[in-house]
Amino acid sequence: MPNSEKTEIVRDKGPEARPLDTFDRTILGELAVDAGLSYAELGSRVGLSAPAVHERVKRLRATGRIRGTVAVLDGPATGKPFLAFVHVDTTGGSKSRTFRALAELPELEEIHSVAGDTCTLLKVRCASSRALEGLLARLYAMPGIKATRSYVVLSTYLERTPQAGITEALEEPPMDEAPR
Repeated sequence: MPNSEKTEIVRDKGPEARPLDTFDRTILGELAVDAGLSYAELGSRVGLSAPAVHERVKRLRATGRIRGTVAVLDGPATGKPFLAFVHVDTTGGSKSRTFRALAELPELEEIHSVAGDTCTLLKVRCASSRALEGLLARLYAMPGIKATRSYVVLSTYLERTPQAGITEALEEPPMDEAPR
């Protein structure tokens, strides 16, 4: 029997959005690097007037393409140098309910439902390995948690927010693969 009750939160797409053009992508790219740019500076970088950029940024916000403006904090500088990814296997029930309580912990940066050999992927940033151990203990105390696997980050070569650009070549089949 299908469940008619909504069990997962789906992000509203907001007003109907037109496709992004080159100016929109350039504006998003510049804001992804420095969200504090003035409209005048942003306009000079993308080749539009400040009022035109302002209107485009308003539209990008209204359509949900810009969800907010935040400061990107440095983990080690804020006392949390220990970064790990935790794969979590669960049994039955709703995973979203299971992890809702953990979402209040500032050490938890991301929660993803994933396909593959695990159910959920967590990105956590802690003060120490002992703090990670405490977080894992909280996980195991939750109903439905079957197993975890932790991957501690030794070095980070790239960490950034989503980027506006699209690499079109990624949609093309590899050169050694014949078209089907």
